[in-house]
Amino acid sequence: MTKIRYPAVAGLFYPSHPDELIDMIEQCYLHKFGPKSMPVHGTYEKPIGLLCPHAGYVYSGPIQAHSYYELSKRVDALEEITAVILGPNHTGLGSGVSVMDGIWRTPLGDVRCDEEFVEELWTKCEIVDLDETAHLNEHSIEVQLPFLKHLELLNVAKFKIVPICMMFQDYETAVEVGYFIAKIAKELNRRVVIIASSDLTHYEPQEIASKKDAIVIKHILEMNEKELYEDVINYNISMCGYGPVIAMLKAMKTLGAKKANLLAYATSGDITGDYSAVVGYASAIVE
Repeated sequence: MTKIRYPAVAGLFYPSHPDELIDMIEQCYLHKFGPKSMPVHGTYEKPIGLLCPHAGYVYSGPIQAHSYYELSKRVDALEEITAVILGPNHTGLGSGVSVMDGIWRTPLGDVRCDEEFVEELWTKCEIVDLDETAHLNEHSIEVQLPFLKHLELLNVAKFKIVPICMMFQDYETAVEVGYFIAKIAKELNRRVVIIASSDLTHYEPQEIASKKDAIVIKHILEMNEKELYEDVINYNISMCGYGPVIAMLKAMKTLGAKKANLLAYATSGDITGDYSAVVGYASAIVE
């Protein structure tokens, strides 16, 4: 029997009603902090890596929309694309690194997992377990899915997913996960986008958060996952998904990526006007 993973944060991080959700996603694209344009139709030519935030859409949705706008330029609906989505484990439940199969339900329709990719990953990479427990209440992967489904509704692309939830985010683990993502993508000849879901600094004054986030962004743009890890630790940067970002960078470099570009950066303070304790959000593309 096919597993169905039901939404955990619909109605909290984003609207649970389909029409309201579509309206909100469109508002994110057209927002003053968004790309100010709706998705377009493009052509898939090579693997794409993305950094996307994962807060409530009212806070980080416009920044998140930058990644999906750029993705729309680089994908097509001729053949399914496998979206490997790496997110941190906020709940403390489940395995250290877990993947699941089955179906993820969203207000905009179901998203199927790439079952063959999932099986190859957990059977070949010893640190990855097939475990749905970590995913049941986790929001970091879920909040990416409505943006993917919205692209499907626009006939921009068709997606299957490989959801990877990371409680263990040490450097060695993240690099190994990234290596196997790239290895399996090549072996299965998949058209892939690799999405690292992460917010940046949490709940510090704007001036401090922006300085810490600049350190993180510098290493991402230099595609230097080792220094990213070291500075997150050394400067006590409260970036929740550094492991997923390291894995994405490792995978993309293994797949031949040569450059990374920052698409947008803002903080929750830029949205709310309260700069006393902000969360940083960035979108970036690696290709």
